[in-house]
Amino acid sequence: MRWLMQEVDAECARRLSGELGVSPLLGRLLLLRGLAGAEEARRFLRPEIGHLHDPLQMRGMEAAVGRILQAAERGEKILVYGDYDVDGSLAAVILQTALTLLGAAAQPFIPHRMRDGYGMREEVLEQAQREGYSVVISVDTGIRAFGVVERARELGLDCIITDHHLPDTAPGTSHGIPRALAVLNPKQPHCTYPDKNLCGAGVAFKLVQALLEAREADAARRERLLASFLKLVAIGSIADSVPLVGENRVIAGLGLKGLLTPANHGLKALLEVAGLEGKAVSTVDVGFRLAPRINAAGRMESARDVIDLFTSAGPERAREIAEKLNRLNTERQQAEQGILDEIEKLSTEEPARFADLCLVLDGEGWHRGVIGIVASRMVDRFQRPALVIACEDGIGYGSGRSIERFHLLDALTACQEVFDRFGGHAQAAGFALPVERIPELRRRLNDYAASRLGAEDLVPELKIDAEISFSDLTPELLEELELLAPHGIGNPRPVFCAREARLLGQPRLLKEKHLKMQVTQQGRTITVVGWRKGDWIERLHPPDGSLDLAFHLGTNHYQNLTTMQLELLDLAVGSDSK
Repeated sequence: MRWLMQEVDAECARRLSGELGVSPLLGRLLLLRGLAGAEEARRFLRPEIGHLHDPLQMRGMEAAVGRILQAAERGEKILVYGDYDVDGSLAAVILQTALTLLGAAAQPFIPHRMRDGYGMREEVLEQAQREGYSVVISVDTGIRAFGVVERARELGLDCIITDHHLPDTAPGTSHGIPRALAVLNPKQPHCTYPDKNLCGAGVAFKLVQALLEAREADAARRERLLASFLKLVAIGSIADSVPLVGENRVIAGLGLKGLLTPANHGLKALLEVAGLEGKAVSTVDVGFRLAPRINAAGRMESARDVIDLFTSAGPERAREIAEKLNRLNTERQQAEQGILDEIEKLSTEEPARFADLCLVLDGEGWHRGVIGIVASRMVDRFQRPALVIACEDGIGYGSGRSIERFHLLDALTACQEVFDRFGGHAQAAGFALPVERIPELRRRLNDYAASRLGAEDLVPELKIDAEISFSDLTPELLEELELLAPHGIGNPRPVFCAREARLLGQPRLLKEKHLKMQVTQQGRTITVVGWRKGDWIERLHPPDGSLDLAFHLGTNHYQNLTTMQLELLDLAVGSDSK
């Protein structure tokens, strides 16, 4: 791993810290996050609901709000067309709840991952038209649904697209925008909305904000309602890995605080089964405890359970659904491990496939619901883009994840002839193709990667925010660093390094996979833990020579006692020092 010490103007850091009344270290960290002005930094450190942008700045918003309010007044039936992942299902919950508050006759539709696949389908809209629906609002999907939207027009359905995925910029596609009544997507051409990084739930929330501002005259009540929605928007934003800066930081910061006092029975039940009831919830908790349980519904069975969970009237029913999601999450973990075991076997039988610049791995009978997670694991392990494909009845259903320096959607677009359908982002994508075309995909994708990736792009980099000494590690510093939370893309947890430390005693293993040791520097001793780094123990024998450590600063809570500890990211021993 290559360490990169980030540089800032020391005088600017001192000036900013003086204006804010914070330490020079925090001033440095703010500058590294692009916050050079004192007022901008204050808003970053203390987000407020008033920092949300005016939703009417989003292209298409006035038309969408006008048509929805008209439908509500006339009693027209509205279909909310969602998606089966965390972002899409929560976006549907958010919009469905708001429309119900407005008195609209709205019902949600969540596609089944296995039966319906990804994206909007014509037959769903045809059925909606037969059942008397006149308005269809998509959430977290639809920006490339040209044929479906055209079919809606033929059926006399007014279609409102709310999405955050990249539009299609191919020739002949109306500049990448379906001919819907309104399209809400900050990434669409000619949209001047100031924040382009909202997730699907975030775009749905902006529509809700605009609807409430149009219909709710009581400002205090409107603010309470908006705050209540932010809890779910925060979970969707964190789960979808959007940058937690700008408006997303306001959403995540206020939403996570709101999870301390949830009113929704479903949210209470979910927090309880995840072991988070009454606790401060972090982005890590969302990513590893809440989101997987929500995602398990759509991955293993039906995401309709998510709708029912958060719209369930009573605590008993909510608890029943939450426990089901907990069980499905366990099944998801087992299915995931089964595929990983097969890939491990494949790596020994066909090692050449794992030397490709872009991994393309396929297997018969792999569970479609977990291949995205497996693709992420492959990227983490091999430090290169990875596509994982589940083959069923001659069709390959794939999910891909990528590294920072490789735009995955552009890569798939360069191979678009092999796909039946595809879509996604720079770092994640989904697709379907005939099984017999998988070898062609592997060849073409690797030819494309060879023209854009060099050996240095495959070496993982660790950006170091600051070098500090153990003597700098005080409770006051830890408290100040908490002002930077919540962390995520665009605002990662600060990474520090300390040099010329020494191991004190013998390192040991926790649960056979985690590393734990005592390290000393200049007379100060501190505990260091390396999560899932138990194999590094061999690098520490014999336990002599200096250590350079790269780490997050964290805490350990045990028997009502909180102590500081270092969460190890990388280390160098003796002459291998960075």
